[in-house]
Amino acid sequence: MIADGGLDAYSELLNAVPVAPFSVNFGSETRLASDFSREEFIRRLRAGTPHPTTSQPTPQAYAELLEQATRPLLAVTISSGLSGSLNAAEQARAIQPEQREPKKQLTIHDSRTLSAAQAFQVHAAMSARAAGHSIGAALDWMRQVGEQTELYFTIDSLEYLKRGGRIGRVQATLGGLLNLKPVVTVDKATGAYTNVARARAWKGALEAVANQVTTRFGEGTPLRLGLLYGEGRESTEAVLEHLRGRHPIVWAGFAPVNPVLLVHTGPSAVGLAAAPGHWPWETAGA
Repeated sequence: MIADGGLDAYSELLNAVPVAPFSVNFGSETRLASDFSREEFIRRLRAGTPHPTTSQPTPQAYAELLEQATRPLLAVTISSGLSGSLNAAEQARAIQPEQREPKKQLTIHDSRTLSAAQAFQVHAAMSARAAGHSIGAALDWMRQVGEQTELYFTIDSLEYLKRGGRIGRVQATLGGLLNLKPVVTVDKATGAYTNVARARAWKGALEAVANQVTTRFGEGTPLRLGLLYGEGRESTEAVLEHLRGRHPIVWAGFAPVNPVLLVHTGPSAVGLAAAPGHWPWETAGA
């Protein structure tokens, strides 16, 4: 199994999979996102001269992972509504060595999300594999997890989304007021960002993230939480404390937002993936 650079992995979940990397471009300088130390990347991002851009994984990067595979391969990509990574994976099928018969099988799954929510789906697929199930079962478990999981994040400024060209529907719903702190999710129908709440102050934005979770799942519902932080964890821990007062927390893990996503959110990003109770296959007694 493989993923792409849209994934923010959790050490406590089954997320240790090979990744087709995104690239980050600072002007004429292009490097793999994984080649930056976190400190260096945030320093350069804050400097903003020039503001970086990102490039999706190449078909060749996927083809190399496929070449290394010893069994049929499942690729879980960032939402096709946010990136062309899925298209690159599809192109990889066409550049396998012609002399190999039969060509290695590649199944591609559009997570329709990213980051921590993508990590939940990777965990579902890897859990199916660990249980000895087929790729078909892995796809089914990922779809169940995808339906249950919501991703919310907030940012201190819309400027980074604006620079990165990802502002779209978020700006439209805010009326172009760049001083507001939005709460953003991924629309499951389009796989693209959309705004669901806003606040004028950072403290209010953190509470608004927690409010979205409680509104979605209902107060008192047990939760699994994949928490996300940018430059520091303090604000993310504040969101967790809001939720601890309203929900039993079945599991909570922390992961740093990776450089590819920080390009668009800025270094102050705070977010989470939330889902109710236990994993669906545990509930079903699988």
